Amino acid sequence: MARELPIFTPPGGHAHRAHEPISIAMGGGEVEAAALDGTTPARRHPEWIRARLPSGDNYHDLKGLLRGLTLNTVCEEARCPNIGECWDQRTATVMILGDTCTRACGFCAIKTGRPTWFDDDEPRRVAEALEGLGLEHVVVTSVARDDLPDGGASVFAETIRQVRARCPGMGVEVLIPDFNGDEAPLRDVMAAGPDILNHNLETVKRLQKPVRRRARWDRTLTVLRRAKAYAVEYGHAVHTKSSLMVGLGETRDELTEAFLALRGVDCDILTIGQYLRPTMEHLPLQRYYHPDEFAEMKTEALALGFRHVESGPLVRSSYHARDQVPGAELKALRRQATVDAEGRVVPAAG
Repeated sequence: MARELPIFTPPGGHAHRAHEPISIAMGGGEVEAAALDGTTPARRHPEWIRARLPSGDNYHDLKGLLRGLTLNTVCEEARCPNIGECWDQRTATVMILGDTCTRACGFCAIKTGRPTWFDDDEPRRVAEALEGLGLEHVVVTSVARDDLPDGGASVFAETIRQVRARCPGMGVEVLIPDFNGDEAPLRDVMAAGPDILNHNLETVKRLQKPVRRRARWDRTLTVLRRAKAYAVEYGHAVHTKSSLMVGLGETRDELTEAFLALRGVDCDILTIGQYLRPTMEHLPLQRYYHPDEFAEMKTEALALGFRHVESGPLVRSSYHARDQVPGAELKALRRQATVDAEGRVVPAAG
């Protein structure tokens, strides 16, 4: 049965005007004509773009622990809609290497420019901060640092090693830039042994240039292919992962092409989420995908052989990350188990 999908068609083009609201929560869109005072109403998302209010004992515990720590969480900085759910599962995403990116991708709200910040003691500080949080899984990401000789790979690698030493039971995922396609920086990261190596393809082949600008389709696929090969070489069990945004004007056939390309380099995990325009200066949103379409894409991707697929309007790259690491099924069973009066572990009824 056909369904009507909201289409983003702002009147008068996409030029930014000072009176327009800039809101991540509202997507930066507008509807109808301007009011008499010259202002324009915010374009509201469809009903299925609605985040759950953060709650739960783990969420409030983690929020309290994070206060006062010199730890930059992307969860808070980017106002992630899934912060409540992820923190309640004791999963968080931290950003290293500063807050200024050397690239200016058309979809991203991160500050861009010439970075001036570098701290070679950051890996120790991050691991020390994480040690007291009791996390089950951490995702470590960064801005692109093309100004550094290795793109920041040595800081990623040392952060992995420091976290392993201080938090041995914690799952470690890294969401890395492409290091300009250089092999040595990627080898450095993989030698440190992350559980998940995440590098995002972001969009379909046709839209790579306007969406990612300095990144390249083939380069991203090469990073994922090499990561898997290096993990085998170093004897580490690793899952590779990538993410796609939808709503930028791609077709379903182009998305299928992207799924196939990722499986062609043995990518294990795929996340698919709705693009939401951060400000009017970013790429325009072309349309919203209905939840049924996300379900259809998940079915298609799983049929192609992905080990794990998260697909939904509010899915972001780190969504349900703890459930994607090698051995996650066993950890889940342990979380569900109970201990009887004699101290014996009793598996959950299944």
